[in-house]
Amino acid sequence: MPDADFKVGLLGHGTVGSAFAELLGERAAEIERFNGRKPVISGVLTRTQGDFEEILAGCDLLVELIGGIEPARGYVLAALRAGKHVVSANKQLLSQYGEELFETARERDVRLRFEAAVGGAVPVVRLLEESLSATPIERIHGIVNGTTNFILTEMAQGSSYAQALADAQSKGYAEADPSDDVSGRDAAAKMAILARLAFGTPVHLNDVPYEGIEHLHGEDLEYARELGLGLRLIGTAERRDGGLSVRVHPAFLYPGHPLASVSGAFNAVTVESETITEITISGPGAGGRQTASAVLGDVVSVMTGGARPPAPPLALRLVKDVESAFYLHMEVADRPGVLAAVTKVLGEQGVSIKSVVQRGIGENARLVMVTHPVLESSLRTAMDEVGAFEFVRSTPRSIRVIEEEFT
Repeated sequence: MPDADFKVGLLGHGTVGSAFAELLGERAAEIERFNGRKPVISGVLTRTQGDFEEILAGCDLLVELIGGIEPARGYVLAALRAGKHVVSANKQLLSQYGEELFETARERDVRLRFEAAVGGAVPVVRLLEESLSATPIERIHGIVNGTTNFILTEMAQGSSYAQALADAQSKGYAEADPSDDVSGRDAAAKMAILARLAFGTPVHLNDVPYEGIEHLHGEDLEYARELGLGLRLIGTAERRDGGLSVRVHPAFLYPGHPLASVSGAFNAVTVESETITEITISGPGAGGRQTASAVLGDVVSVMTGGARPPAPPLALRLVKDVESAFYLHMEVADRPGVLAAVTKVLGEQGVSIKSVVQRGIGENARLVMVTHPVLESSLRTAMDEVGAFEFVRSTPRSIRVIEEEFT
């Protein structure tokens, strides 16, 4: 007769690890009531306590919450090879060594669950692995970093970037070193994982071009409000030209887009397919207890026989140069012929203008435009040429615009 306890080995006891241990203790009796077995922490490994081999031998499932690549990769591989189920919240590990881990899990017929690695409390992994497993996905748009979404929300309300970042740090949404978040690298790692799940193609973190929010200006948000746009850091994975495009960058959204109203430290993911049109799910994206809730959900999923590791990979080529609409901001000298010269260069590169706003006089003159969709390479070439004009006083800025709206 199996042991009534389901033994969980825990690697890491920081913010998320300690919150997970506390939450598991609170929910263990209820999980036992409908599952028949009670989850218990059978051992904890930190820098100063615990022995990995003993914890591994004495557990049914290993929860990895130490983060980073090593020793986490070695621990997870050892657990999978030993026939143990694994739950991880480690996006960097999965985005860089996911195929190795998935293949090992398939070989040993064990489960590798990682909901908390992508969207905090948002169950997007389970949605893709289970509910939409037979649905041909066309596109995923995601706000998958709660820190940057909080900062952009504050900036839209008048805060400077520095003020918004300091506020995020004081509330615990941003680390003392926020570079992975604000550079877009954290979101890129998560989109690599989601792209692999949704499209079956191995996507490494290094395959995902990403831009962050450090270069954004408050006046960009002011002009965006005039144009009816809102700014978010968006991760995209979509079928393009017979291949797959995965990228992360700031983007303006029109009000009818499902992600436009997602504010504060929330995450949200929109999944699009011809068969379902779109599904959007959202929830808290930052915080130890929220992440711990997703980890516990994975533990329960394993206990009840949830989804297997992702299927063997398919081969879709990665497409880097894609079309997008753009917001353009140029500081220019206030004199006749400037607008004509700029639009001539844009037209030569196939950039068509949707709207133009002119503001200021003299040294404060600005040209703000929104383009129709154009290849990113063509837009970059045009911006380089415009930037070379002597009447342009600083490097022109461009931010992508997502035009899709759903009603």
